[in-house]
Amino acid sequence: MLIGFFLKVREYKVPCTIRELLDLIRALKHHVVFANIDEFYAVSRAILVKDESHFDKFDRAFADYFRGVESLDLDLSQIPEDWLRKQLEKSLTAEEKAQIEALGGLEKIMETLAERLKEQEKRHQGGNKWIGTGGTSPFGAYGYNPEGVRIGQKESRQRKAVKVWDKREYRNLDSQVEIGTRNIKVALRKLRQFARTGAGEELDLDDTIAATARNAGYLDIKMKPERHNAIKVLMFFDIGGSMDDHIKVCEQLFSAVHTEFKHLEFFYFHNCVYESVWKNNERRQSQKLDIYDVLHTYGRDYKVIFVGDATMGPYEITYPGGSVEHWNEEPGNIWMERILGHFDKCIWLNPQEFVHWNYYASINIMRQVVGDKMYPLTLSGLSDGIKELL
Repeated sequence: MLIGFFLKVREYKVPCTIRELLDLIRALKHHVVFANIDEFYAVSRAILVKDESHFDKFDRAFADYFRGVESLDLDLSQIPEDWLRKQLEKSLTAEEKAQIEALGGLEKIMETLAERLKEQEKRHQGGNKWIGTGGTSPFGAYGYNPEGVRIGQKESRQRKAVKVWDKREYRNLDSQVEIGTRNIKVALRKLRQFARTGAGEELDLDDTIAATARNAGYLDIKMKPERHNAIKVLMFFDIGGSMDDHIKVCEQLFSAVHTEFKHLEFFYFHNCVYESVWKNNERRQSQKLDIYDVLHTYGRDYKVIFVGDATMGPYEITYPGGSVEHWNEEPGNIWMERILGHFDKCIWLNPQEFVHWNYYASINIMRQVVGDKMYPLTLSGLSDGIKELL
């Protein structure tokens, strides 16, 4: 069975190897899990999947291979009887077990269910025989019967089912959907370069053991600086106007980067970067920071990320005075080129759907300005952008 399951996982493009399969077999031999499909799911995913971005592929492979568990189009032969019995013994009181005999016991219930699965040809609503919803049949959902098998109901209502056979669902981590904070963190973790800096804050166990041995057994505690992600990030967020449609995803990105990077600085701009940016939108007119000050403050090793939909009039990028808020002496593309020329690694993340990019002349212009290093703000786009920054 495990070989077939392993091949199914590989079929769904989860990059697992024979080494992981052998680890899974070893875990089962040592009874890490036993006769529990949920525990097997958790253990097999932990062993076979090494990157959270592949969780959705694994879930689909798991659902496909164990379709008898996952599907509502049930084939009774695929329901393990010993599993049903074990769950029955755990979930019912002595009095409730006695009530099962009203239909001739569990064997009789399962035989009757098998017969009706064969006889029934369409969905049934109400009634007291067929497998359906809202009735009093022992089989189905959203009805009432003191002893039966619940099939396809989201949650318990009467809490009287002998056995629950619900569809199990797992949250997908899809590389093509607009991303949430959790998904963003998964992608940002690839932008790591750990270093130990600062005062000693955590125990250096290896050095402590070695020093104690050298000290004739007298304890000699050694400390070392905590490891931090040494990558330094500078972010510029477009704010206002058409970006109001993307506030949610930008807030999620903003939240994620704060937890992933120790060295992070951020600024705001509107539509295109000109001679100044700001850190507080409420004081954007009185507390602006000159771009030259930014370039003189932050070194070339900072990774720069622009976040904006680049949706504006083309003149806002290419002409003096193009800004909709003030008179800019030099066009936006000149200021962008100064920033791009100072920092070694720069990308632009665009929350606008990729399929719409060609309909905006300004997006194509900005793509040219940033050297075609503009990526959609999806999980796959963010991952591609991170690779460019490394």
